[in-house]
Amino acid sequence: METLAQFGIEEEHDKVYNALKVSTAFAINQFAPTIEHFLEKYKENEARELEHPALFEGVPALLEEISDQGGRNFLVSHRNDQVLDILEKTGIAGYFTEVVTASSGFKRKPNPESMIYLRDKYKISSGIVIGDRPIDIEAGQAAGLATHLFNNIVTLRQVLEI
Repeated sequence: METLAQFGIEEEHDKVYNALKVSTAFAINQFAPTIEHFLEKYKENEARELEHPALFEGVPALLEEISDQGGRNFLVSHRNDQVLDILEKTGIAGYFTEVVTASSGFKRKPNPESMIYLRDKYKISSGIVIGDRPIDIEAGQAAGLATHLFNNIVTLRQVLEI
């Protein structure tokens, strides 16, 4: 939203957010396809925002509960190793058994390659992929895992029966 405003473009938050859930390239094509250097400016703004990352309310407690009950948490991200800094800054890095980033060399979701890697390495026979984008769900299903499209923490707790 900030980058669009810097270029004099006003859009509804939800429309932009939903486009970004597809991909950054998709969102730019939707809202700023002819603006030179838009991606660079967007990345600058994003980096500044990620200096102070925020989590969905209730997520740290849920990750802790899963770990305390003997469960394991994994993260598959399209981001580079910057995601490791985000996990540290938010205090949740210790709840993850393994974090797969773009630096790991796997194909991007919806390709299930990274999830199959985790499933096989950790011998996961019963797991659930929780994602905030349809491509997360596609990848999880293709890897043979249960899936849940994250909407809010209350619904997620109900699905997990926690």
